[in-house]
Amino acid sequence: MQMCLSHPTAGYYMKTKKPVIGSGGDFITSPEISQVFGELLGIWLLSQWMYAGTSREIRLLELGPGRGTLMHDVLRVFSQFPAARLATKEVHLVETSLTMRSAQETKLSFLAETHGWKLHWHDALDQVPHDNEKFTLALAHEFFDALPFHLLQKTHHGWQEVLLASGPDPAAPTILKPGDSPSLDIPLKAAPSTVAARFRQVLSPAPTPSSTLLGLSSKRFQTLPVGSRIEVSPASFKIARQLGDLLYDKHSKEDQSAGCALIVDYGGEKAYGNSFRAFKDHKIVDPFHRPGECDLTVNVDFAYLKDATTDLVTHHGPLSQAMFLHRMGLQARLDALKASTTSDERKQDLEQAAKRLTDPTGMGTQYQIMGMTGKRKGVLTDEERWPFMESA
Repeated sequence: MQMCLSHPTAGYYMKTKKPVIGSGGDFITSPEISQVFGELLGIWLLSQWMYAGTSREIRLLELGPGRGTLMHDVLRVFSQFPAARLATKEVHLVETSLTMRSAQETKLSFLAETHGWKLHWHDALDQVPHDNEKFTLALAHEFFDALPFHLLQKTHHGWQEVLLASGPDPAAPTILKPGDSPSLDIPLKAAPSTVAARFRQVLSPAPTPSSTLLGLSSKRFQTLPVGSRIEVSPASFKIARQLGDLLYDKHSKEDQSAGCALIVDYGGEKAYGNSFRAFKDHKIVDPFHRPGECDLTVNVDFAYLKDATTDLVTHHGPLSQAMFLHRMGLQARLDALKASTTSDERKQDLEQAAKRLTDPTGMGTQYQIMGMTGKRKGVLTDEERWPFMESA
């Protein structure tokens, strides 16, 4: 999965010939649909800095910023508030693709130069320096779903890894593709197109050190029955912990937080067993049909991210994207934008975009949003926990 997406020359995100995001690409993201999405996420980040006391300078951080649209909308929000505009000093972008970096620079450079904000790019999160003198505001939108994972199956011998072998299995010619599993997976609207099988699943002969370790990495996995399959991403666990470490002020003895973060992604607060899929031309396709030419994704186990960071941060949610946006003032912002234009077509476009973001049969429930604030002493106020009140 990592090779298909991030190979220096053949990786999906590394190529320059065709855009991967937008109507001309293979998928579209919430920030590309409506500016309101990024604005409301920016308001939540800004409010957390205000609750922290506004005494520290701000540095913004995004993992996998895509074309820079989300960060641009967040920065526009910050630029409208004098205190936040002056406090913001740095923008850190974790991005491995030079193609994407170029798009991000084009999108963000004017705004950054106008306000004297420094842009920094990093190949990995562990390259972002710890700085408790600044308040870190972080975003990870559709980032964790693209990280590599291990597929494990529980047997009477323990957790064994499901591996891939080349060529079809003569005894059972099947294609590895998303299927229905009501206990572990989100049902998909459409199945991938059937093509000649290039790979088949094979179960490792016995538990391996890695499969055993991953099977023990969460207490939740131990209670699953024999026959269960789970998608486990040690890369997600590692990066989530690194992110939590940036938000935790280890020098203040938990007197204050060092920052906050929002994670937005497919998935839920549970393990999944068969959610691996690919997108090509806005359709779900076989992940192994055209390696390096499709976007690959797997549902995010938000509970696993909590396992990784429980001693570093306070978790909020996850909450459905629709609920988050509505509670953060989606309708009020939409009304203001509609009032600012005389074009009926523009008003209709704004309305349709908002409906798409909150569609209960689509993006509104498929995407979950989880907040994290650096752990500190005391009880958070209702205002600090908003809009995650029911899920705190």
